[in-house]
Amino acid sequence: MATRGVPRLRMATAVGSGPEEATVTRRVVLLHGQRISFLETGESSGGPVLLLLHGMVASSQTWRSVLPLLGRHVHVIAPDLLGHGESAKPRTGDYSLGAYACGLRDLLLELDLKQVSVVGHSFGGGLGMQFAYQFPELTERLVLASSGGLGTEVSIALRAASLPGTALILRMLTALAPSWAGRLAGRALRAAPVVPGLDVDVLAHSLAALSDPGAAAAFVQTIRGVLDWSGQRLDGTNRLYLLADVPVLLVGGSDDSYIPTRHTVDAHLALPGSRLEVFEGAGHFPHTSHPRLFADTLLDFMATTRPARADRVSLRRQLRTPELRGPG
Repeated sequence: MATRGVPRLRMATAVGSGPEEATVTRRVVLLHGQRISFLETGESSGGPVLLLLHGMVASSQTWRSVLPLLGRHVHVIAPDLLGHGESAKPRTGDYSLGAYACGLRDLLLELDLKQVSVVGHSFGGGLGMQFAYQFPELTERLVLASSGGLGTEVSIALRAASLPGTALILRMLTALAPSWAGRLAGRALRAAPVVPGLDVDVLAHSLAALSDPGAAAAFVQTIRGVLDWSGQRLDGTNRLYLLADVPVLLVGGSDDSYIPTRHTVDAHLALPGSRLEVFEGAGHFPHTSHPRLFADTLLDFMATTRPARADRVSLRRQLRTPELRGPG
């Protein structure tokens, strides 16, 4: 466990293959008439349930490297959020954090899963905090990896994406050369020395997905709900104190160029009892660049913490303990 206030720097080990890796299956359900696609593994493991939430523009594919490593020990559900991946992309969809959280609740009901430990990356981290706030009775643990919603600063590229005209520019670029979109993005990102090499391929693949007009429209609606030119509009730090009874693990990459690692460290300082892991050399995608280390860290956290059990008494107690709010 990391010492409080001091990030623990971890070195990655190579990802192996073999009998310890579980099979991953893609499944589809209909919720409110909309297709929701998700990856699943470990259904017969007998372990607790993990709900993995990807970031903006991404999909459940972002977890592909860690899913087989987790599935022998825990039951994992990794959905494509509405507007992403292989899930529906309705033009009139509600892409707010609150609506996404409700959609996750409905997915768990459809799958008859009573409680989950939530793991969120980037935008998915902000969504994970929102889910825990709206549905504490469903939340056993919370893991925030390079999470959004913990401070205002983000990269200029993300801030620019919130400006008027983004949707039109995306439509024009992808209409002119949809097959080149990812390659062009990759070349531009590689020219930026502040972006770690392993992050470039992930980001380029994600940006190529915007060649789908539905995905591009969903992206614009989603990003404008959480970002503007000044940075992140939504700040989850003022509600961190409500997580005092929930086991929380914070994971960051030492070289994250999109969301400052400082946000993750500051959240750890504001949340007594939380755990902090900073992966040396990792960028914004620690689960992709360091999959085995990420999986091992996650499984250790699951094995050494007790799931939260929220009730009205505990929730009322948290609302009345402002001293746990932390700095600010």
